[in-house]
Amino acid sequence: MDRYLVVSSDGHVGLRAPDYRPYVDAKYRPAFDAALPIQVDATKRMSDYFLITEINEEWRRGRDYELSGAWDPVARDKVLDGDGIVAEVLFPDGVTEMNSPPFGAGFTMRPDGASAELMWAGCDAHNRFCAEFVQTAPERRIGLACIPIYWDVALAVKKIEEARKNGLTGVLLPPMWGSFDAYHHPKYDPIWAACQALAMPVHFHSGPAPMEQFFGPLPPTDRDSVPPGAVGTYLMEVHLWLTRPLTFMLWGGVFTRFPNLKVAITEGTSAWVPDYLDRLEFHYAETRESQKLGDFRVHLAESPADTFRKNVMIGASCMSRREAEARHSIGVGNMMWGSDYPHPEGSWPVTRKQQLDSLHGIPDVELEAMLGGNAIAFYGLDAEKLMPLAARIGPDKASFQQPRAAARDL
Repeated sequence: MDRYLVVSSDGHVGLRAPDYRPYVDAKYRPAFDAALPIQVDATKRMSDYFLITEINEEWRRGRDYELSGAWDPVARDKVLDGDGIVAEVLFPDGVTEMNSPPFGAGFTMRPDGASAELMWAGCDAHNRFCAEFVQTAPERRIGLACIPIYWDVALAVKKIEEARKNGLTGVLLPPMWGSFDAYHHPKYDPIWAACQALAMPVHFHSGPAPMEQFFGPLPPTDRDSVPPGAVGTYLMEVHLWLTRPLTFMLWGGVFTRFPNLKVAITEGTSAWVPDYLDRLEFHYAETRESQKLGDFRVHLAESPADTFRKNVMIGASCMSRREAEARHSIGVGNMMWGSDYPHPEGSWPVTRKQQLDSLHGIPDVELEAMLGGNAIAFYGLDAEKLMPLAARIGPDKASFQQPRAAARDL
């Protein structure tokens, strides 16, 4: 085939806040109605605070239909076809489209101060919607279930099993656990066992962090209250909170106990990976300085760096040229391109140009893996079913082998 089969490792779906109501269990709808105006106001203030309004409005102008693909599957498929994407991973959405799930469900699922009952109600509502959305084109959609695992492990396992029966094929876990046990704790083993048995990769997505430490009390009042350097510091450190769960899992021996468990780390770039792997290997191999702490490796079957190579994938959203050039240090077999649609920092509506700028000149076999082959294998997608669509909409292979200046003109 003369076109690439492209799978996006990073897409977002979510209903506009009021439209989640039919998906919320009836007993929680009074609480939903009471919380809705508070949620809408807080989301609006977060948007005004974190996004430059003029830039955001200019980017959105004239694109209402295309952006409705966040909840409309027909509009979404038109966008995907235009981008040359045959399948994608579906995370919940948030501030950009004002469509976060209710009751604090979604990316963060922060437990401290939250109601476990309402958080589960919000996750259930989003998971129902996501399962329904997936069924509009199941061969193209990899839906993730939001699972706040810290309160009740048995309930979390039950919800994971239900999600799989309903057509969702991965789980999104909160990257921050507050005062609850971290993810190296054996109490979470039934969750890892369920995800392994059901072939449901575990996902962590960038964004959540202790925001108050960077920006002060939230929701904010205005942009003038932003402390100097808050945004730059957040951008430097947000990936630490994204990768922290994985670090606990690697050193905690989770993958020794569950060697077929898979994890994806998404939208934190992939530039951090080489240093992360070096540090994992260093602390595993160089033990002189840590001898007084005892043997902290005895429960591991291998170096955590080796485990990473086998069990972990990076959702490299809008993969940059710098990341592409560092692909051998990062790991060609660990990288999955993503569009981050429908976010303004994503590649849409200039996906083909972004791909050519970042990925031109890369050998065909490597590009085939990073654009779609790795994701096909990781998620167990049916490549044969997707090939006819890729042959029609996929990016032309020959265009990636042109000089960079020529590629920019396409």
